[in-house]
Amino acid sequence: MTQQPAPVAVRTRAESLRGLCGGAVHLPGDPAYDMARSPWNLQVDDHPAAVVYPAFPDEVADVLRAASAAGLAVAPQGTGHGAPPLEGRLADAVLLRTSAMAELSVDAGRRTARVGAGVLWGDLTEVAGRSGLAARHPSSPDVGVVGYSLGGGIGWYARELGLQCNAVTAVELVLADGDVVRATADREPDLFWALRGGAAPLGVVTALEFDLFPLATVVAGFLAWDWTAVEEVLPAWVTWCASAPEQATTSFRLVEVPTTDDVPAELRGRRLAMVDGAVLGDDGTAAEVLAPLRALRPEIDTVARVPASSLVRLHLDPEGPTPAYASSTLVADLPDAAIAAVVDAAGPRSGTRLAAAELRQLGGALGRPDPAGGALSMLDGRFLALGLGLGLPDGGDAAHWDRQRADAGRFLAALEPWTTGGHYLPMLDERVDTRKAFPPGVHARLSAIRRSVDPGGLFLAAHPDVPAGG
Repeated sequence: MTQQPAPVAVRTRAESLRGLCGGAVHLPGDPAYDMARSPWNLQVDDHPAAVVYPAFPDEVADVLRAASAAGLAVAPQGTGHGAPPLEGRLADAVLLRTSAMAELSVDAGRRTARVGAGVLWGDLTEVAGRSGLAARHPSSPDVGVVGYSLGGGIGWYARELGLQCNAVTAVELVLADGDVVRATADREPDLFWALRGGAAPLGVVTALEFDLFPLATVVAGFLAWDWTAVEEVLPAWVTWCASAPEQATTSFRLVEVPTTDDVPAELRGRRLAMVDGAVLGDDGTAAEVLAPLRALRPEIDTVARVPASSLVRLHLDPEGPTPAYASSTLVADLPDAAIAAVVDAAGPRSGTRLAAAELRQLGGALGRPDPAGGALSMLDGRFLALGLGLGLPDGGDAAHWDRQRADAGRFLAALEPWTTGGHYLPMLDERVDTRKAFPPGVHARLSAIRRSVDPGGLFLAAHPDVPAGG
């Protein structure tokens, strides 16, 4: 959807930002504006009133004060993976891109990392790996560390270690009034609680600190079958999940493998049933854990002991700006009827055009509240179901995206009888009323904290406190 340019009055107000951020301000009509406004998710076509690239907290503060004085909202954005819920709402807003904040350091002795808001997971895992350390990273190297960490963070060690947001020890941010704040468990504790998983724009985060853990190598990889084997493999994987130790974190996917050069030649363009993931522990333990899955005679078996830093690319997620669509739901369990529904909605006879119909294994530490956690300290359900659509080589037309959305909806609707009613917001491109995403007490506390730090509503919320479309 292509938006109309901002009205003249909005463009005039946005002119007041000229000269900020050392000149890294782009307004409609400027030569670099179209490049500056483009997020990672190329399906989104927003035309904000201005795009700014601050490099330091004081530059962020200048932008916030100028935007407020001009009557413009502010939407902080890192990579733009999570841009869709804001689409269509930026015409009178400043898009504040954090990619210039590239500070990255690892303290090997304390097993901690400090990252600026522009750091990507591929860079962090590489630096930490040199010290034999690992983080609770995602399945893609070009996801931003800050957005993923504060949104929750389901990584390849999640059933053993829990959500990445529970590893965060300090958040530095600039509030709506321009004040720079450092929030920890002891300093600004309410703000620290709300930032970790609260999904509310409480300020512009400029840096994070979080715990790492010692792990130089890990048993990880994927087992793959032609997708026609789904009726044998999926029930076996669900049964295996019921007794799998917490050291194992896996996902099951019906996936159309992309044809890009970074994908092994034998996989390109194929439709596969795939189980991928990691098992913490020694080789003997991992082999014993995975034996029931290997007994299903996978066509491809890449599981081996590998550098822990390599797991950020295990999932074969697309790298670089890509048109994408994602929708998800939390699933309480997968009885036989649910498995049959998945096969009918996304299997070989479904006619699906989805790039992936995925079931992520939850439970373990993910299913237990962390006493020191934030607004989101656990996930309710044994699985997360995710429907993922990707663009065609030429970007795809409206009919292509309509089909992807419909197929994702069909996949998730098939699981509706077994869902928990909850949502994991980072994997949801639709706007959702946050009153339905958090328990009542959590939501009320989040709303109160947000009103206290942003009483004028300067920051745009990706997911509002009112029903979607309201």
